[in-house]
Amino acid sequence: MDSAAGTVKTARPVGQYDFQEFRELVRWFHSYPAPGVLIGGYMVERARCGLPTGTLFEAVVETPKCLPDAVQLLTPCSTGNGWMRIVHLGRYALSLYDKYTGQGRRVAVDPDKLEEWPEIAAWLFKRKSKQEQDSDLLFDQIARAGDAYMKEESVQVDPGLLGKQSSGRIARCPVCGEPYPEQQGRICPGCRGEAPYSSLGSAPEAGEGRPRSVPVERAVGKHALHDMTRIVPGKHKGPAFSAGQQIGSADVCRLQQMGRTSVYVQEMAHDSREWAHEDEAVLEFAKRMAGPGVTYVTPPKEGKINFRADQDGLFCLDREKLEAFNLVPDVMCAARQHRVPVQEGKVMAGCRALPLYLSRQQLDKALNVLGQEPLFRVLQLKRARVGIIVSGTEVFRGLVQDRFAPIIREKVAPFGCSVVHSQVVPDERQAIADSVRDMLQHGVELIITTAGLSVDPDDVTRQGLLQAGLTDMLYGAPFLPGAMTLLGRIGEARVMGVPACALYHEATSLDVLLPMLLADVEITRKDLAGMAEGGLCLGCKACTFPKCPFGK
Repeated sequence: MDSAAGTVKTARPVGQYDFQEFRELVRWFHSYPAPGVLIGGYMVERARCGLPTGTLFEAVVETPKCLPDAVQLLTPCSTGNGWMRIVHLGRYALSLYDKYTGQGRRVAVDPDKLEEWPEIAAWLFKRKSKQEQDSDLLFDQIARAGDAYMKEESVQVDPGLLGKQSSGRIARCPVCGEPYPEQQGRICPGCRGEAPYSSLGSAPEAGEGRPRSVPVERAVGKHALHDMTRIVPGKHKGPAFSAGQQIGSADVCRLQQMGRTSVYVQEMAHDSREWAHEDEAVLEFAKRMAGPGVTYVTPPKEGKINFRADQDGLFCLDREKLEAFNLVPDVMCAARQHRVPVQEGKVMAGCRALPLYLSRQQLDKALNVLGQEPLFRVLQLKRARVGIIVSGTEVFRGLVQDRFAPIIREKVAPFGCSVVHSQVVPDERQAIADSVRDMLQHGVELIITTAGLSVDPDDVTRQGLLQAGLTDMLYGAPFLPGAMTLLGRIGEARVMGVPACALYHEATSLDVLLPMLLADVEITRKDLAGMAEGGLCLGCKACTFPKCPFGK
């Protein structure tokens, strides 16, 4: 190395640049001639030389450190134009590939070839700190080695990386109001808590419209601004003072016993365009949240509104919207699980604004998230005409007593369904298909088949249903017990195949899915996959379903 000139003798060029030129280019781009970018230059050229002349290529880089800079310096590929993708595998490697076919060349550092270049090996494996590195020796070895310690292979890039990935429709985030790709969710990732910073912005300054407290002794004759809760551990929790209630002299001691030395009173509050009282805010939320079959009681109590079922049915909620609402600061909403049966008058959800006064800014954000479509609904359950097909040659021949039909009758009866037809058929496709047609002639709206769904050669229920015209079939579900459940349609009738496990277990997939079928809810493979969490029955000695985690 010529230390006076700062150049390296016998240095290998990097594409159209000699080493010194490329080093200065890296210094200009990176503010420092980073070794990783210099090494990356040789890797880019090695990969490019492996492609046929004239190939329009894109790049995949397996580390976000330095190597992407080399790609952007020496090729048209960048993260901005979408021609370079970073897949963080932690390996110092890159691939250049035909943008249409995905065929390309991958270049990586080969540690087995680094013995001749110890300073490069020390840099790669971080055996020395930056202060301990001999920079001149490191640059000398990088320049003389070129691509000698690299390995190369042919690759076929995954189809998902071919072509430009569209960000789709751009929407305005209902929380922050900024544009973002709508496919990322109902609200932008930043408002979901994924922003790498905390906002230093503040709510409106305290002033007119914000409540001011007064000592309890001076509150006599004034009116409480909000409900004040009294708790007796294990015995009582409820408002001891209601909003608007006049405070008397006898109440001073009681308030002090409740831990209040000062209180908010209506006489010290004023209307404001900047703030909304908790009761006003939660009423606005309730109007947006409640859909068909849902009611709520006013006025709010302790800043909270509960939602109740206005009819027996299936409780449904918009999970994504519920999550988005709870990501808005200073508000909350809790609910029962999606798609569970509820009884008329039972509480299903509760909502409240957390501070006594909510800024209008936060109120508007929460209302924007809720939109105009309801958050909660209760779907009416159909009193379906049920048909039962018990499949089993041993039962058909009278060798075994049928115990399945009574179980099905017991399961559907609480929902007001009537079993209008029941048949026992042998394990034969044609017999099962004929039985289905017979069921339809009897006006059956829900066909439930039993057993015949496992891997045994005699189990042909599924094939018989397909022969009868089964469509939209979903076979297999993440339930234990109930893994071999079958769902589908034949004409206007819903179909459910119940595996033999229902003969033994008190609660199975049948108990979870039956209310959804009666509510005529469309069930997709994705819906079933979402039921995997909670799909394991604990097999308790005394079954308490549905008051247990199964199916939740």
